[in-house]
Amino acid sequence: MSLHARLIEQMEEIADRLDAENDGRRYFHNVYLNTTRAVMAEVEADGFVDSAWAERWGVAFADLYLDALRAWDDGGNPSKPWRIAFEAARDLDTTPLRHTLLGINAHVNYDLPQAFLAVITDAEFDDPETMSKRASDHAHIDSILASRVRSEDKNLARVEQRGDRTMADRLLLPFNRVGTKRFLKEGRRKVWSNTNVLAQARRRGPDAYAADLVRLEDLSGQRVADLVTPRFVLLALARHGFGVELAP
Repeated sequence: MSLHARLIEQMEEIADRLDAENDGRRYFHNVYLNTTRAVMAEVEADGFVDSAWAERWGVAFADLYLDALRAWDDGGNPSKPWRIAFEAARDLDTTPLRHTLLGINAHVNYDLPQAFLAVITDAEFDDPETMSKRASDHAHIDSILASRVRSEDKNLARVEQRGDRTMADRLLLPFNRVGTKRFLKEGRRKVWSNTNVLAQARRRGPDAYAADLVRLEDLSGQRVADLVTPRFVLLALARHGFGVELAP
């Protein structure tokens, strides 16, 4: 069984549990599960420049989320972005769309740079040809995500209550076709920048890396907290973006 196949099997078991328990985290989880299936199909079709690397990357990325999920369920202390997102899942007034956005934001801003570092060595960072391949596969993931938007939006609409999605949600949240393109472009640039900041910190040693990771955790946590607060905050996010960026 492939790495991705084992991952999907695990995520399907979790999806069944979250659905049975009516857990608010199920909205993000199910969107992520469907996306992971789409990425696996692309890996199996050899649709990436380096499909073997893309598979390792996808699994490393998902593992960070699954570790946070397990830590929360076991009464532990996951990272700040995930604590805020999971705490919001207990609020019955939080809409499915907002649950999904909180999970996406925590996972992309905080976990994705770490996932890159898990599968890109220092030597590879120094190799322009290798990094060009990695950047190309990162961009290709975005095209897969964009292709899923309409289907996932319909899935969310089926479980939403009347009035859950306001006009502000429709115009400003990055879970529509126009917003998703903007979100992905912004996110890819900021994630890549943060990955390089963390990569440089890793070269300086464990203490430097830990310090920069704490900075990223704080920034990511604040951005998730912004999305939990009243809706007018979306106007500010529309101006400044949904991602976060570490200063070098």
